Amino acid sequence: MSSGGSTPQFGERAEYGAEDVCYRHPGVPSFTLCQRCGRTICSDCQTASAVGVLCPECVRATRPGAAERVGRSARVMSRRASSTDAPVVTYGIMILCALVFVGQLLSDTVTQTLWYAPLYSLPSDLAGAGSTSFEPWRMLTVMFTHSPSFFFHILLNMYALWLFGRNLEQMIGRVQFAVLYVFAGFGGALGVMFWAYVDPNSLMTPTVGASGAIFGVLAATLVAFRAARANITSLAVLIAINFAIGLIPGSSISWQAHLGGMIVGALTMQVMVVLRGPRKRGVRIAALVGMAVVLAALACAYFVALPLPIA
Repeated sequence: MSSGGSTPQFGERAEYGAEDVCYRHPGVPSFTLCQRCGRTICSDCQTASAVGVLCPECVRATRPGAAERVGRSARVMSRRASSTDAPVVTYGIMILCALVFVGQLLSDTVTQTLWYAPLYSLPSDLAGAGSTSFEPWRMLTVMFTHSPSFFFHILLNMYALWLFGRNLEQMIGRVQFAVLYVFAGFGGALGVMFWAYVDPNSLMTPTVGASGAIFGVLAATLVAFRAARANITSLAVLIAINFAIGLIPGSSISWQAHLGGMIVGALTMQVMVVLRGPRKRGVRIAALVGMAVVLAALACAYFVALPLPIA
């Protein structure tokens, strides 16, 4: 209370007392009290709230602490990461391709161990003296390799996968997207393999790149959008332009892998679209297993008919 003898006017004291100063600014008189702690605060220290004005300390005390905010953010990120919508397969493929690419930069042996040429699909006793044995697994490893001498090769492929793979994975689910990617990549290797029937000289030509699988993802996206009655014109034009680039003489691009990946990717997606839904889950799984068996059988085509006469 003020020690003066003045009469208060309109509920206020006419004179400031010794305690009627801001607790943070002792030289600034004020009659305003913090509604939470009761301390006197000046106009510069006041913060309006639903219960009246508060001092800076009470404002901080009523807000979530830093630890609480960090903990809440961590919980949100954890939920997002564990969500079924998180495209972890897409990101996993991108990380694996990046690690393989680093290995390719460090050693040519990595590239030579993982690339694919039709020669590796020949029966071991017919492959020729000094050649490697029958190694069909290269049809899988090749889909994670890129040209170490052309940095934009992996950049363009990973950008396309990031752009379209995430949405497609969220649309069809992680397991089905992983199956689609593997099938499409394997289809790309089959395209290279069967081209040897047309050009036997390509038997010895090695191929690297996830491009077959990427084109399979693009073709699958086209099928999915068409099933959803979305406009597919822009995507169809994009696919056509990129495929046409591979046909340019001297481009050193395996359009055969692109074509094989697109065909298998589109067929796989069509199966998933026609047999979508929980009631058709068993039939869908059986159909995809059947496709895997057919792809594996096609990989053994050289055992039935050789691409060229071998003495």
